Amino acid sequence: MRSVQDYRILFKKNLIDHSLTGTIILSPEGINGTIVGVPGFFKQFSNFVFNTLNIKNFDVTNLSKSSTIPFKKPKVKIKKEVVPIEKNTKARIGKHLSPKKWDNFIKEKDVMVIDIRKSFEYEMGTFNGAINPEVKSFREFKEYFSKDFVRKNNKKLAIFCTGGIRCEKASDHLASLGMNKVYQLEGGIINYLNNTKESETNWNGECYVFDQRVSIIHNSKQGTYSMCHGCRIPINNTEKKSKKYIEGVSCPKCFDKLTQSQKKRFAMRQYNILNSKND
Repeated sequence: MRSVQDYRILFKKNLIDHSLTGTIILSPEGINGTIVGVPGFFKQFSNFVFNTLNIKNFDVTNLSKSSTIPFKKPKVKIKKEVVPIEKNTKARIGKHLSPKKWDNFIKEKDVMVIDIRKSFEYEMGTFNGAINPEVKSFREFKEYFSKDFVRKNNKKLAIFCTGGIRCEKASDHLASLGMNKVYQLEGGIINYLNNTKESETNWNGECYVFDQRVSIIHNSKQGTYSMCHGCRIPINNTEKKSKKYIEGVSCPKCFDKLTQSQKKRFAMRQYNILNSKND
């Protein structure tokens, strides 16, 4: 019987052998990740996963094109949970809506739309009328979606996240509290943006993604956000015009929070990065 480390080595080897970059997460719940390669790579990788893990298909897949390579190298991580909420999820028990059905559903009066991502993601972009729970980590949703929340709420819930994984965990947690009127956006925001025309969208802004693109818009085109290397929070073009924005060092969100020692260290790191590009 293969150990956890055996699987990690097998997956890492497959990524390297086929020149794939990105991150794969393996856990008792299953597999999750985002990888990139030349056109057609997904069929090979899918067959490898199915044969290695003895499964027939993926619950959710999001395929899109990118004009740049959003990942520098291949990574395979072993975790207890795909997304941490201290509750294992092995079956998709929620109700899933296609992007078209989602648009009609969230306009209904007896529906509460909740963005279950972090606040900075919500601020970058979200759906019309969506609620921001203002949580700092996904674990906090166990407190937000409490028994008291379920008792007081008599509406249907429409929940969404980037790719759908966080929704699976949240839906499972809500079901354990007796909340069964929970509907998820199939494939998350990425699937929605890839399958909805801009002229017909109910989405406003850009979607944060966990790679070097930082944000995307419709058809997975790269957005306008950059990453502040001081606080690791995305910043927009207006924030980059601030005097508190120093490339590779700080932004208006963190300038006053960083110590002088940190600013000097980050400035030296940026200096080394720029010099290495010129060599």
